[in-house]
Amino acid sequence: MLQGTVIVTGASRGIGASIALELARRGLTVAALSRSGAPPERAEAAGEEVARRILSFACDVAHEGAMQEALARIRAETGSIGGLVNNAGIHREGRADSLTTADFEAVLQVNTTAVFAACRDVLPHMVENKRGIIVNIGSFFDRLGVRGSIAYCASKAAVAAMTRCMAAEWGRRGISVLNVAPGYILTDINRDFLESDPGRAQIMARSFVRRPGEPNEIARLVAALYSEDIPFLTGETIYVDGGHGISL
Repeated sequence: MLQGTVIVTGASRGIGASIALELARRGLTVAALSRSGAPPERAEAAGEEVARRILSFACDVAHEGAMQEALARIRAETGSIGGLVNNAGIHREGRADSLTTADFEAVLQVNTTAVFAACRDVLPHMVENKRGIIVNIGSFFDRLGVRGSIAYCASKAAVAAMTRCMAAEWGRRGISVLNVAPGYILTDINRDFLESDPGRAQIMARSFVRRPGEPNEIARLVAALYSEDIPFLTGETIYVDGGHGISL
């Protein structure tokens, strides 16, 4: 199992909260970052042993320098940093002919630039540890043409490309970089769409398993990457979408 604290951004709810809890269940110390600094939802229900492995920190990844400050605090409180899960992200609806530049750049700031900066800033801590695993949370939208999602698709395609580049640059220093790309996952943010008639129809037609995914399915995969710690696995995008992205 990987040594050192694993940082999870966007960890107060949804997929990020599930990842933080699953990592802690497997015995890892977790630094849960979110804008509010609130602990992951359902942390209390997970039991005292799991909850005590999770430390919560306020950090808005969109602000330059915020991650550096968080890393310094995490290092001081936990001793070492072995992992980073870049989960924080946003989506702004808009077609290419009407989306404002400001909205486009806002999505890229959180979904792409902040991921780059977090990876760059955590690297020295991992090199000091002589081993580290970075897991970026991308999306199966990175290879699809989706109406109204030009900014989101572009941002997640960039994450996949950055993952490959960082894996190539840092592999000989003991750092693995991976991109986990979920499909439609049932969370509070998209529940209304996925439970609507159009949403259900799309899932039934395209997903091999005929349902959206659950946050815990993404969490279990991410946690397995840390608990199994396979250095030969790096630079890859792992799609977890029930076959939706390759379905006709």
